[in-house]
Amino acid sequence: MHSPASQSLARRRFLQIALGAAGLSVAAACSRAAPTTSPAATAGANAGAAAPASGSTQGSLRIALFGSREDADRRAALIPPFNKLFPNVKVEYTPIQGTDWEEFFSKVLTMKAANNAPDITFVATEGTQLFAGQGLALPLDDYIKRDQKDMAQYFSDVHPSLVEAMMYEGSLYELPIDFNAPNMYFNLSVLQAAGLEYPPADWTKDTFYDYAKKTAKKDSSGQTQVFGYQWVNRLWGSWSPWLFVNGSNLLTEERAPGGDWLWQAFYKDDKAATGRGGGWRWNAPKANDAANVEALDFMVQMLKDGVSAPIELGGGGQLQGFFSGAKLAMTPAGGFWAGGLHAAGMAPDTFDVQLFPKWKSQRHQFGTAGYVIMKDARDKDLAWEYLKYLSGVEAMTIELKGNNHDRRALRRDRAEALAGVLRHTGEKSRHGAHPCSAGVEPDDHDLHQVQRSGHDAGDDAQGCARLHAEGPRGAVGQA
Repeated sequence: MHSPASQSLARRRFLQIALGAAGLSVAAACSRAAPTTSPAATAGANAGAAAPASGSTQGSLRIALFGSREDADRRAALIPPFNKLFPNVKVEYTPIQGTDWEEFFSKVLTMKAANNAPDITFVATEGTQLFAGQGLALPLDDYIKRDQKDMAQYFSDVHPSLVEAMMYEGSLYELPIDFNAPNMYFNLSVLQAAGLEYPPADWTKDTFYDYAKKTAKKDSSGQTQVFGYQWVNRLWGSWSPWLFVNGSNLLTEERAPGGDWLWQAFYKDDKAATGRGGGWRWNAPKANDAANVEALDFMVQMLKDGVSAPIELGGGGQLQGFFSGAKLAMTPAGGFWAGGLHAAGMAPDTFDVQLFPKWKSQRHQFGTAGYVIMKDARDKDLAWEYLKYLSGVEAMTIELKGNNHDRRALRRDRAEALAGVLRHTGEKSRHGAHPCSAGVEPDDHDLHQVQRSGHDAGDDAQGCARLHAEGPRGAVGQA
């Protein structure tokens, strides 16, 4: 089970599509209705200005969503509250289905080339730098500076790692609204049958390997009947988290300069924001790095030992069946997996989740998502008002309510859902948003998921959506 935020993008293919559409974008933009003046054009007049008078604003917004008609229909509930603020604005969600982000982006660019581009597009970390780097998206800097007071509560609830992931060369292009991360899931009955207990957060790679070998069970013919560990056969959240805990990555990491305008405005006294910059640069591939080879060799060794299942059994549905049927002890997965396990009949107290084990480091992989304003948007100011609305508590409660029960089982003292990825993030944090993955290194700052006793499902969704922390600064994993 995985969200679009966990699907990979063929960068070269995207660039080919983007460059091919670039020649058509000028003519397309010329034939559109003239956009409202942006803050960049009226900085003096609008400095510190509040939102425009809602009742007098008219227009329409088309939003491209990576998903099904059902996904779009669910988000229709977002429109009536917005129309209370802007009654004369028509909002339309356009669902676009695809096998991965490449196909989704291809369809968006086809719409752009046909002078039918959306005003707003849902984009995860797989595409943030591409949309920004190719000039397809509008930087949000001027809007955020103008509406700094309005945005203060939002940024106070969002961990700086997620914000930095949405930056490109010093500018912010998206307001992160959710995030997914692979943690280690455990079938507790399999652990108990092997005489093992739930491991602590600082467990190590050697402890993990011991758990994997002790939980794997073979029959009299030597065939494995219960696997100690297995991963979904894909890039994101698969065996790749082992690259991070082994202190490596698939690409070289470099922080871009800039971003002080944001960090000083919203995170001035936040230690977790110390040393952050203007986004990430991925300058060179390093797939053959010795640490990467070592991590892959470790996966191969578990396969040879009979601890892991053959790679052809690496489909998400198959692994979920193994796991719920007590044929698999451990697997890396994000928040959607919890919902799938519930649907498969697993009770909340039959599985649990923990941070990835420490190897040379304990960096963790994650991805986030949000909405970009397209450069061709017909009314950029109106598009910003909708993004600002989406960042609010009411809108996030609606948008993420459908995912609420997926993580309810993880809201316990030990697991705290996917917040475990950022549970101890501090000034040593590293985060990246290249099309494959991102890394966060745990540190001293304890991050907690909101656990609100007596609140209904909507309130729980709100807690996840707001990425709120009780304590220093935290983030809740929304998958």
